[in-house]
Amino acid sequence: MYQKVKAYIKEHSMIAEGNIILAGVSGGGDSMAMLAMLNKYKEETAFSLCAVHVHHGIRGAEADRDERLVKDTCEKWNIPFLSYHYPVPQLAREWKMGLEEAGRRVRQEAFMRAKRDFGKKLQERRFEECLEGSGRNVEETGRVLVALAHNENDVVETMLHNLCRGTGLKGLAGILPVRGEIIRPVLCLSKQEIVNYLIEEQIPYVTDSTNLTDEYTRNKLRHQVLPLLEEQVNPAVVRHMAEAARLVSEAEEYLSRQGAVLVEKYGQQREQGIFISEELWKEEPFVASYGILQVLEKLAGKRKDFTAVHVNGVKNLLGLQVGKRIDLPYGLVARRTYGGILLGKADQWERSESAFFQEVPESMIQDTDLGKNLSDQQFQIKIFFNEGQKIEEKTYTKWLDYDKIKQELSIRTRRPGDYLIVDDKGSHKKLNRYFIDEKIPSEERDRILLLTAGSEVLWVVGGRINGNYKITPRTRRILEIQYQGGKDNHE
Repeated sequence: MYQKVKAYIKEHSMIAEGNIILAGVSGGGDSMAMLAMLNKYKEETAFSLCAVHVHHGIRGAEADRDERLVKDTCEKWNIPFLSYHYPVPQLAREWKMGLEEAGRRVRQEAFMRAKRDFGKKLQERRFEECLEGSGRNVEETGRVLVALAHNENDVVETMLHNLCRGTGLKGLAGILPVRGEIIRPVLCLSKQEIVNYLIEEQIPYVTDSTNLTDEYTRNKLRHQVLPLLEEQVNPAVVRHMAEAARLVSEAEEYLSRQGAVLVEKYGQQREQGIFISEELWKEEPFVASYGILQVLEKLAGKRKDFTAVHVNGVKNLLGLQVGKRIDLPYGLVARRTYGGILLGKADQWERSESAFFQEVPESMIQDTDLGKNLSDQQFQIKIFFNEGQKIEEKTYTKWLDYDKIKQELSIRTRRPGDYLIVDDKGSHKKLNRYFIDEKIPSEERDRILLLTAGSEVLWVVGGRINGNYKITPRTRRILEIQYQGGKDNHE
């Protein structure tokens, strides 16, 4: 079995010389077998190994027994040992979560503490024997990795559990051998192979009494369903299902990468969150779901609790009117906006909406030809964030993409060389040609007001706007300009 694990470690490049491996060791058979194999592998590859035990404060004397076994074995094998105690039932009540989730949280914290504590001991040369033969100084410690003792049966139990509850591909995917700083050296072994190794090598271990009852769903799968499948269907069912989970995992990774490509193509970071164009769903509807999950994970900082129900809820907003919204886990909100969906945190939206309208600096707009202030010309200006507001077709109120305006604006009458951009391809039209095409009498042309940036006309007041400044799904801020001297055509 050791040779199989050794090959598996090398196949996935789990451990390199100089690494620090913090092995999670509960005292159960899986983790004790993993610790023994890592200790043996250390003879061939120079790395530091430390056993980390977490006492959850749940099983009383039995938990104390587990801790003693791990500690005594580590002393016998000359492996550094760190143990951390947490009152998980009390913390679960304080954090308002279940025991299982609280247990996961304290284990994460324990490994963070172990990383600091073991590194400090290395620096103090208290565990210098861990680096013997490495050719390195104690100060030259390498990357810190966490080794967990999941095996093939864990993969299959998770797969069956998620399948029974209802899941997507992610729930059917296998546990990864390497994920960031987490490695799983014995993931290639079945539970029976581990038991055989424990017997052959006479490795001590303890059995958690909670694993013997069928009170928990996973235990029912372990004690009743899997044995039945092995006996009645195929003795190698664990191996085959674990392989299927690995293939599903590869498919899941591919779809996630494709989802990220779509988000990069159709997503836009905004102050209120992340805007996703409705075009994302038109190109690859199935892959789009993976993109939305990644956006939710980025905004929330975690993937847990986001399901197909939430993804479908976001998609269903496309069939609703602008302004409709749904609430999501972790204080996130999805809102239907012009051209797509805006995803963000509710409290961030409240802050941005409290400062929704902004004053326009007086220096931004000047009146060079008429010799009058804009207020005298009855122009009202607002700048605000694009939240998918309905754009109303009004003759004397126009909305422009504010962030595309790079020059100082002016309200004036025509000058030689004035032009408009008339389409999204950037086609130019001289202002005089526009007046001719619109059949505007020559005697009126010198009196028509223009909003301009240099020689470029952004708006012929009472007429069309420049095609380059139209509002699009990617517009971040909007300039609204209204001429009070005219009457809008729908009023």
